[in-house]
Amino acid sequence: MDTLRIATRKSPLALWQSEHVAAALRAAHPGLEVVLVPMSTRGDEVLDRSLAAIGGKGLFLKELELAMQRGQADCAVHSLKDVPMELEPGFALPAILERADYADAFVSNDHADIASLPRGAVVGTSSLRRQAQLCALRPDLVLRDLRGNVNTRLAKLDAGEYAAIVLACAGLQRLGFDRRIRARLQAPQWLPAPAQGAIAIECRDDAAAIRELCAALDHAATRTCVEAERAMNRALHGSCHVPVAAFARLDGQHLHLHGLVGSASDGRAVRADAAGRGDAPDCLGLEVAQVLLAQGAAELIGEIG
Repeated sequence: MDTLRIATRKSPLALWQSEHVAAALRAAHPGLEVVLVPMSTRGDEVLDRSLAAIGGKGLFLKELELAMQRGQADCAVHSLKDVPMELEPGFALPAILERADYADAFVSNDHADIASLPRGAVVGTSSLRRQAQLCALRPDLVLRDLRGNVNTRLAKLDAGEYAAIVLACAGLQRLGFDRRIRARLQAPQWLPAPAQGAIAIECRDDAAAIRELCAALDHAATRTCVEAERAMNRALHGSCHVPVAAFARLDGQHLHLHGLVGSASDGRAVRADAAGRGDAPDCLGLEVAQVLLAQGAAELIGEIG
């Protein structure tokens, strides 16, 4: 094929990620023309309610998948952390690019880190996972929802609506906001969303030529790590309704996975970690999920569901 059409959301971060993928595809396949097909999704349009309340992160994918089914686009680019654990039938992820910074970022104009916040400070995040970990560390904080793209969230912080906000380091770095990061919230003390920092390409499962083109960008070590994280989340039936966090690292042939299930209402949490073989990430994810369930994760999940 001569031209590849990438469906993408219209947010600045989504466009950056899609341009990044387009450039990588052009470099891998000289002569290939790659064009973007920007689209708006329900997840982008409904900003007055949390993602959990309006149906979850899958809302960011639905319109892009419809565009592929209708023949309006050949593939789509996503933040992998927004991709549901089970893809819609007929779709595949032929490429997961090398992961960027996995960590969350503490962003504030007046305070250096979470510990420095005054009692009762207002912190913005719509992520139940982030809320659960904030509540565990600082139950005195006032947590308020924060929706919108990265630029919008930073503008709300600058307008004084929040003392601090928590965002993904990768998103800030990709948009040139590195200097806004006051502190990196790192594993194992603070865990990110499963697959945070990784970009994925989605296409129709039956589109062999497109799958082959995109597969040139697949990063094996990243895929191994995120498959373990997503397998854990899948075994817990995790979604944006459930505060689930996970981070895996690959050391040679050894894979280590940390997992957490928390409560955004009172900060209770269960944690587990385990090591396994790098060629069996799904098994390791299931193992950690089972340990979390044995420690009471099902009760925390049940409270939300």
